[in-house]
Amino acid sequence: MNDFSEILGHDKIKEHLQNAIKLNKVSHAYIFNGESGAGKKSLAKVFSKTLQCEAKGDNPCNECHSCKQAESGNQPDIIWVSHEKPTSIGVEDIREQVIGDIQIKPYSSKYKIYIIDEAEKLTLQAQNALLKTIEEPPAYGIIILLTTNADTFLQTILSRCVQLDLKPVRDEVIQNYLIKNYQVPDYQARFAVAFAQGRIGRAVSIVNSKDFMEMKEHALHVLKYSNEMTVSELIDAVKYVNNYKNNINDYIDLMAMWFRDVLIFKSTNDANLLIFKDELTRIKKQAEKSSYEGLEDIIDSMDKAKLRLKANVNFDLTLELMFLTMKDNL
Repeated sequence: MNDFSEILGHDKIKEHLQNAIKLNKVSHAYIFNGESGAGKKSLAKVFSKTLQCEAKGDNPCNECHSCKQAESGNQPDIIWVSHEKPTSIGVEDIREQVIGDIQIKPYSSKYKIYIIDEAEKLTLQAQNALLKTIEEPPAYGIIILLTTNADTFLQTILSRCVQLDLKPVRDEVIQNYLIKNYQVPDYQARFAVAFAQGRIGRAVSIVNSKDFMEMKEHALHVLKYSNEMTVSELIDAVKYVNNYKNNINDYIDLMAMWFRDVLIFKSTNDANLLIFKDELTRIKKQAEKSSYEGLEDIIDSMDKAKLRLKANVNFDLTLELMFLTMKDNL
């Protein structure tokens, strides 16, 4: 990502950040809040690169030493805070990588910028440790929190940061971008856009991921044939879904999209409204056989499955209940 013009959407946020640079009113603490794949990292990268650019404009020059370092991920004064535990960012991570380091002046730039990705994983102790630095930062210090849920932060942190909420990018903008830059066919771009729900990064990962396409094929197989499968075969299917455990919300979302298509077709008989347009025959058949109540029960079971998994209910049992609800209502 070379400059602000290459970031799709988020025009008001880009304008805010560029104006802050032009007017020399850059805050010491920012929160970029938005769903996974919404573009938080891209914004943080370009903003940081621009702040450190030797040309001192409101867009990076991409020619100076600092810009080249930033593009390669080696700018010493742009620090991406890491964490070993996958589910939390602890107080020691913050003390070692931010609090202890920020007292050292920048190596070669005007600012020292700390970017904390997945900041919703900050523990309460880590947030409290970070708070003092946000309250009394050195003149050169900037902290950027990237999060999918700003509500997890202490109110004292929220009140001291500039919060920028990323909105979904328009579908046609993402679709045109995918077709132009990734040479994908229209139907594939339309599906990626529908699934991504305004998140450009998510749409790009869908068209580029072989794993996603394999997961989609398995989900479609279960969707098409679950009413013909025995309980034993459904349980075997659940065991196979363990391969997608790390992306289980995507797997369930694929299934929910399918049944929303069935429900929409049953209501409207309009194939143009479908996401799975290439599966019209099967969708039409399921729409004819299923009741409105049954389809709503299936979709509801998928929402419940996601909540149960989030609450660490047994994985196989949760999926079995969802699959059996689907079988019973088709």
